[in-house]
Amino acid sequence: KYVVLSFSLLPLILLLCLSAQAVDRSNFKTCDQSVRLLLELYRLQGNMTRVKINELKPLKPRYEVPDVLISDPITEALSVVAQDENSLVLSLGGKDQRLIVSAQPFRLDIVEGPQVLMSLNSRGLLAFEHLRARKDTESEQATGQENVEQQTNEVCDGQIKEEEDKPGMWEETFKSHTDSKPNGPSSISLDFSLPGVEHVYGIPEHADTLKLKNTDGSDPYRLYNLDVFQYELHNPMALYGAVPVLISHSNDRTMGIFWLNAAETWVDISSNTAGKTVFGKILDFVQVSNEVPQTDVRWISESGLIDVFIMLGPKPADVFTQYASLTGTQSFPPLSALAYHQCRWNYNDQEDVKTVDQGFDEHDIPYDFIWLDIEHADGKRYFTWDPSNFPQPKEMLQGLMDKRRKLVAIVDPHIRVDSGYKIHNEIRSKNFYVKNKDGGDYEGWCWPGNSGYPDFTNPEMRAWWASQFAYDQYEGSMENQYIWNDMNEPSVFNGPEVTMHKDALHGVWEHRDVHNLYGLYVQKATADGLILRSGGVQRPFVLTRAFFAGSQRYGAVWTGDNAAEWGHLKVSIPMCLSLGLVGISFCGADVGGFFKHPSAELLVRWYQAGAYQPFFRAHAHIDTPRREPWLFGPENTALIREAIRQRYALLPYWYQLFYNTHRTGQPVMRPLWVEYPDDVATFSIEDEYLIGKDLLVHPVTDEGATGVTAYLPGKGEVMCFSTLNGTIPVFQRGGSIICRKDRVRRSSSCMENDPYTLYVALSSQGSAEGELYIDDFHTFSFEEAKQFVHRHLSFSANTLSSRNLAPDSQFSTASWIEKIVIIGGSQPSSVTLKNADGTESALEFEFDSTLAVLTLRKPGVNAAADWTVVLR
Repeated sequence: KYVVLSFSLLPLILLLCLSAQAVDRSNFKTCDQSVRLLLELYRLQGNMTRVKINELKPLKPRYEVPDVLISDPITEALSVVAQDENSLVLSLGGKDQRLIVSAQPFRLDIVEGPQVLMSLNSRGLLAFEHLRARKDTESEQATGQENVEQQTNEVCDGQIKEEEDKPGMWEETFKSHTDSKPNGPSSISLDFSLPGVEHVYGIPEHADTLKLKNTDGSDPYRLYNLDVFQYELHNPMALYGAVPVLISHSNDRTMGIFWLNAAETWVDISSNTAGKTVFGKILDFVQVSNEVPQTDVRWISESGLIDVFIMLGPKPADVFTQYASLTGTQSFPPLSALAYHQCRWNYNDQEDVKTVDQGFDEHDIPYDFIWLDIEHADGKRYFTWDPSNFPQPKEMLQGLMDKRRKLVAIVDPHIRVDSGYKIHNEIRSKNFYVKNKDGGDYEGWCWPGNSGYPDFTNPEMRAWWASQFAYDQYEGSMENQYIWNDMNEPSVFNGPEVTMHKDALHGVWEHRDVHNLYGLYVQKATADGLILRSGGVQRPFVLTRAFFAGSQRYGAVWTGDNAAEWGHLKVSIPMCLSLGLVGISFCGADVGGFFKHPSAELLVRWYQAGAYQPFFRAHAHIDTPRREPWLFGPENTALIREAIRQRYALLPYWYQLFYNTHRTGQPVMRPLWVEYPDDVATFSIEDEYLIGKDLLVHPVTDEGATGVTAYLPGKGEVMCFSTLNGTIPVFQRGGSIICRKDRVRRSSSCMENDPYTLYVALSSQGSAEGELYIDDFHTFSFEEAKQFVHRHLSFSANTLSSRNLAPDSQFSTASWIEKIVIIGGSQPSSVTLKNADGTESALEFEFDSTLAVLTLRKPGVNAAADWTVVLR
């Protein structure tokens, strides 16, 4: 094998001329006669490295994923520190990081000091099926046989193999479906080795464990957005969304691999022991002990090119920041979207909606959103209302608005082919539908029957779609109506694997190239529409089922069509944790399970778990019995009510966490190892988790459980806790301050100006800290006009104080501090409040010596003010 080095330092560009060697060289091509690949190496700002491999001169361009990166990553200069006839050593900057390029065999190694952090192609699994002309086509005759011979070889493991046409190369059949494969085979592959790593995570979406499994002897994990009916648990099969990001973690380091490719992708994971690694005479000192564990990961995609971002951490928070710098952070939802959502397929009519709404009031259960599924539209024609069941949608929406509540209506991306349907006629007249391989509009079967599929990869189509959410276009809609995008994998009932044919066309690109992007584009266009309809003022809320890297910028996701089974409740935790690790914090599972009918016990336990997941929505299939929270008897109604009320009381904490993740990319719901990266006992825990860094939750996910065994990190203790009487174990970290609103009303909007209670849990050193964030809860003013309150709360030396973290911001709030609860301290003789103007006043207090809880009554200070409380 040969590597021809021809480089500039920013970036480094290498020409890889890959061919095979044998004793009789006349039987094989020379490097000049072989297919050439272009290798580009970039050092990126923020301790990242980018590796791109493409054909140097492809017959036609290969697909490069657009719109996922928020901008062109900022590059930094590479410098050569050593080289010989087979190797090149490049400096990656601080901490003695180097990138070693080896020619024979081709291999990339990232090292830090004497330690190998990651190796690429160390197992020689680089594969690059280049584009070629089919031998029986006119293109072959036009280009000449000699040219074709140079384009009919496969680059695999750095070797060129003369190939005859084989079955499946130019046409592939799956069941009754045929994929014409006009470009022939075009797959790519690259392997990564991670010495010292035993735990890897990410690559959602799979209904599986948090720690990714060894796939030796089984199917690899598959990333291919699909509408999977009643999906199986603990299976690497593809589900609704795909984020090609894998995160490794060990005691020493956290790293990430972002494989930017939107085609069908497989990820093979194997566990090995690292062998001795020698890079030639320049680098004989860089070695890996043969006793060190190692995880090997191979990525395989059907088409596109190799474009991979290596995020070098070294801490978990660093990897989250690095990934956010590439694909953006979680959108900051309006406060109401973090509250409770009530949904089923379908609420029957306007009277049904009104009755359910009244039921929440009658049973004193708060909620913010009621949802309408596909039956609300006129014949499944989205952007319309059924004239019999929803004849006065504005009247319905106004009734909800009067109670400061909202509604979500579904708008799916399949469009009923109907000449009497305005949306269809406009899309067809503008030529915005996806095309079939013959150039006609692609049509498939979905909920409305025969349906067309808008080409959301087209920015003009997305802009038109966004314009349809204007109030004068979407008749009957109002500002308290938000949107749900389902079936956007896309789902095609009569298509291969219930999705679109791979040879369908999006402009010049085949669907195989863009498949996993489709759902992201649908959600983006919808979110843009909600922003546009408000003149750019209001933050949108859009839920999507299909997603990709970067989808976090546009709203929330849920885990799809789960079932009312204990196993589905249990797996919802690792599924949401996995999403949070790759940037999508706004995630939840259908409370109660979509399919089947939950027992009262399961429903209660699911509400308790759902109340402590970022997206909190109950949902049910059309064929299931009704299951509003009050239909399972007074005792269970009380337990569900309490779980929902706990969610509302903690909304200030949830809101502050979402503000933080919007700014930094740190996950809201996170595995224990994120905050305790040196604690090996946390690396595989998935039945408990953290909300932010200060709340630890251990939901009850086993039928008949009377207790749970919880691991308390930091203390390193395993303890048993009773869950009798329907309780759910939730722990506040010592050393933290959490803000709550304990006056729970019928919706979050009704609580906006209510007072706060501060819960101060002291550390063993008698200190604690936390944050309070307030804005108008629904517009972009926090960003555009710096209208918000951000306070730092700290307790030390018997003094609690509130300090302004945003002195440049301008915002006033009517909320005040009505109570302070200090846990773990001793009884003071007096408590004094000091205001910013220097005035002082004594505070009333109570001390419970049994629980060591000190309660301070009515400090009465404004939540945006500077103040100090002194205990003596």
